[in-house]
Amino acid sequence: MKKQDIKILLVDDEPDILEILNYNLSSQGYQVYTAKNGVEGVAKAKKNKPHLIILDVMMPEMDGIEACEEIRNTPGIENTLITFLTARGEDYSQVAGYDAGADDYITKPVKPKVLLSKVKALLRRLREEKSKQEDILKIGELIINREEYRVVNHGMNLILPRKEFELLALLASKPDKVFRRDVILDEVWGREVVVGGRTIDVHIRKLREKIGDHHFQTIKGVGYKFVQ
Repeated sequence: MKKQDIKILLVDDEPDILEILNYNLSSQGYQVYTAKNGVEGVAKAKKNKPHLIILDVMMPEMDGIEACEEIRNTPGIENTLITFLTARGEDYSQVAGYDAGADDYITKPVKPKVLLSKVKALLRRLREEKSKQEDILKIGELIINREEYRVVNHGMNLILPRKEFELLALLASKPDKVFRRDVILDEVWGREVVVGGRTIDVHIRKLREKIGDHHFQTIKGVGYKFVQ
C-alpha cells in the first residue's frame, strides 16, 4: 500500500496540535483528515474509513475514550487502528484507552520523529495483518489457503499438484479478470522453464474436473479467467 493511499484521521480540540500533526503527516504523503472533537471524529471515521485514527483523550462533547468505544462498535470501521494522544503522566488515560480498544498511545507534547515512528510501526502491523488475510482466499464455497497449499471445495479437502494449485490461486486471486497466457506461464512456471501453451490447457482441464467447469472460462486467443 502506497503512502498516498493511506488515510489518517486526526481528532483533537487544540488547533495548534492538529496543525502540527497534519503538517508532519501530510508532508510524508499520507491522506490526512481532521476533526475537533469526538462527535465529529466518529462521523468522519464512518464517512472516510481511515486506516489509522490518532485520537486525543480529553475533548469536549465526546472524549477520546467514548469515541474509541463507539468506533469499535461500528461495523466497517471496528478494526481501524487507533492510537491515543495523552498528556505526560496521565497513566489512567493510557489504561482506559487500552480498555476501550486502543492499539497504542503517543505522549504529548508530540515530537515529530516519535509521531512518524509510531505511525510507521502501526501501519506495518496493518500490512502484516492484511498479508495474513490475503493468504486465505474465500470465494463462495471455495477456500484456498496459499500458505498451507490447501484447497477446500464445498467442505471437501482437495489435494492438488503444486502447479495446479498455483494456477488456481492465480486465477482466483482476481475473479473475472482475464489472465493472458503469457502472464500465466510467467507467474506459474517462470521465465526460465520452457513449457508449451498446451500445458496451461491441460492444467485448466484438470481444475475443471476437480473444482467445477463453470469456474473457468476460456477467452479465445487471450487466456483464462476465474468466474465466481
